[in-house]
Amino acid sequence: MVRMRDGICLATDIYRPAVDGKLVETPLPVIMERTPYGKSERSRSEIEPGMTQPMTRGETASHFVRAGYVVIYQDCRGRYGSEGEFTKYLSEGPDGFDTCAWIVEQAWCDGQIGTMGLSYAAHTQAALASLNPPGLACMVMDSGGFSSAYRTGIRQGGAFELKQLTWAYNNAKESPEAQNDPLVRKALEAEDIKAWFTVMPWSEGRSPVRWVPEYEAYVLEQWRQGAFGDFWKKSGIYAEGAYDRFPQVPVALMSSWYDAYVRTTFDNYEGLSRGGQRPLSLIMGAGLHGNRNSTFAGDVEFGPRAPLAGNVTPSWLAFRQRWFDRWLKGIENGANEEPGVRLFLMGGGTGRKTDTGRLDHGGRWIEASRWPLPATNQQAFYLHRDGKLSSTRQARDIAPLSYDFDPSDPVPTIGGALTSGQPVFEGGGFDQREAPQFFGCRNPGLPLSARRDVLSFETEPLPADVAVIGPISVELWVSSDALDTDFTAKLIDVYPPSEDYPTGYAMILTDGIFRCRYRKSWEKPEPLVPGEAFSITIEPFATANLFAKGHRIRLDISSSNFPKFDVNPNTGEPEGMGRTRKVARNTVFCDAERASRVILPCVPAEHITPLKRT
Repeated sequence: MVRMRDGICLATDIYRPAVDGKLVETPLPVIMERTPYGKSERSRSEIEPGMTQPMTRGETASHFVRAGYVVIYQDCRGRYGSEGEFTKYLSEGPDGFDTCAWIVEQAWCDGQIGTMGLSYAAHTQAALASLNPPGLACMVMDSGGFSSAYRTGIRQGGAFELKQLTWAYNNAKESPEAQNDPLVRKALEAEDIKAWFTVMPWSEGRSPVRWVPEYEAYVLEQWRQGAFGDFWKKSGIYAEGAYDRFPQVPVALMSSWYDAYVRTTFDNYEGLSRGGQRPLSLIMGAGLHGNRNSTFAGDVEFGPRAPLAGNVTPSWLAFRQRWFDRWLKGIENGANEEPGVRLFLMGGGTGRKTDTGRLDHGGRWIEASRWPLPATNQQAFYLHRDGKLSSTRQARDIAPLSYDFDPSDPVPTIGGALTSGQPVFEGGGFDQREAPQFFGCRNPGLPLSARRDVLSFETEPLPADVAVIGPISVELWVSSDALDTDFTAKLIDVYPPSEDYPTGYAMILTDGIFRCRYRKSWEKPEPLVPGEAFSITIEPFATANLFAKGHRIRLDISSSNFPKFDVNPNTGEPEGMGRTRKVARNTVFCDAERASRVILPCVPAEHITPLKRT
């Protein structure tokens, strides 16, 4: 039990090398992971190809201990064996700092600490690094480490990410209250979380997590903190404000295109690259959050070249040991000479249905010296009233496109970059067609483009392959008759009709949202002036996809994506508080003077370098 500055003690497991049952007394470098998911529980991230279940923490620790490291796992405050109250994310900076300070004082530590961990265990790393703790010597941040939780992770484009609600509900079951009182756990398990998603917003005592008040309190606060203010600049959720304080230590950054932390990863890469002094490694795979060795995401198959193991590194264990050996032990193993950016470029498959029933989209690993890739061409595609998406502007003034956005009938979320949404929603690549498996679908079998509140814009069939690799920007001219509303954008790879997919396949790549009260400032929201035209920029996550010859590039515009994001009631009421709703008449302009467009980072084939296997 390691004591923090306020007297709270955190449960900590320490694994040390021994020979013939006798501890090795020589000071050694330390590898640490801080987690809310149980320091003695299996981490789903510790699985390699061929394994039927993840390794235990002890098995993972044994690997590194045998390589000459001390390994530490610690329960976060208020979770599992640790004392104190859990307030998601906000204690991790000071607690991580205090733990590092304690470690470097121990006789078995040589003064160097490397950190590792997936998701929340990546957030804990960024949090402690923001305070520049003693001993921190290198990091491996896997699918997390908030650059700014306001821009991605808790909120996005001003909207609230509802994965925070499913996470709170699912993890409240492991809270001390639920573990110590069987009735609390039974009450949580008796709640119908899907039913609760139909009666939003939640409020005090009116939510499925009301049985654990501290969880309800923190999640309602996140929901209601709409503007970017002091709340969002706290240690643990705003590394962007502390990059200058980060120690100049090597950092490996990992994520994947259907992960919820794509933007976080690239923001951290950009922020930590400043000055050019810090060794960085950036790896972006194809799959879902933390599923680095899967060959698929959702309904889309990427093939045997997709897993990290066997394509980028022999194994995830081997990658991390190589990183720690280089930067904690000074072993010249070439880790610092590997490509700085390694990406999985999706696409290039047969387009057929695999034996497992998934779309064979395919893909391959590529490498680059930096991000965005050199020789990227920022290509603008303009929205036309007739549904075309073209590199030419509308030639003349034409009427805009309008639709009614009813908050009581939001556009259902069908895949995308998502995590922690079970049992309500799931991420990955899916045909943008309603189906019973997706929450909120009322018309199974109909494509989302058939909805009256979805505007779809498509290119002509592509005459040649187009590689889109980098950040996406959607610039819209819009108006509304409401005091506030949202606009959403979704980038889609449209397959032509085939024997396996007679109506084609509209594969989601990435999406984004913008809450219009923040059109002038994230800090000071303003109500809309009904009917007044204004410009907004939606920033879907970056992607890397090869649009094959004969495919179409599609952009869908609407005003909701639920349950990925909370639904705007269009009334202008304080966020997370409104109980009334209004149907909004929303308008998108595409005339010559108010040209709406998407800007895609296109990379010529001759500037795409295949990854050389290490």
